[in-house]
Amino acid sequence: MRIYTKTGDKGETGLVGGDRIPKNSERIEAIGAVDELNAYLGVCLTKCTDPEIRDRLIRVQCHLFDVGAELACPPEGKYQLTSIGDVDILQLELEIDTMDGELEPLKNFILPGGSPLAADLHFGRTLCRRAERRILGLHRLNSVRNELIMYVNRLSDWMFCLARLANARVGVAEQPWSKGNNS
Repeated sequence: MRIYTKTGDKGETGLVGGDRIPKNSERIEAIGAVDELNAYLGVCLTKCTDPEIRDRLIRVQCHLFDVGAELACPPEGKYQLTSIGDVDILQLELEIDTMDGELEPLKNFILPGGSPLAADLHFGRTLCRRAERRILGLHRLNSVRNELIMYVNRLSDWMFCLARLANARVGVAEQPWSKGNNS
């Protein structure tokens, strides 16, 4: 199989089912933002030595491929994929609660950072929020299933907790935010 197809040379790309749309459409922006997040989770994995965190990240990467695939199937298209559902959202929520139970309660906002893995997870959380915004932009034009929107929304909270957990497990203290700190 060739890597290059030349079919996108005029600024269009193909969706599942064969429809062609502009590469800068809302749908492709959403798919691209999810892909960017997924690729960045791969960067996070290069710094991950904790097997439990590693397994969770790989599972989420697979889910993000599912999200991208569903976004590549427009509602009026030839194929319909629905692989992310309530059980996946519930799993994120349960893991958030479990991680939160292992962490010191938050007393104020914290600055993104800490260990290399935690800093990358915090950055990944911002990419997740961007993906959510792009999906919502697409949703304004073409309906996106609520489960996808909910999953990506919950995922950013999950990534915040995972970043905190990564710091805690290697003994790196979180830096609290203080307004107007001039130190």
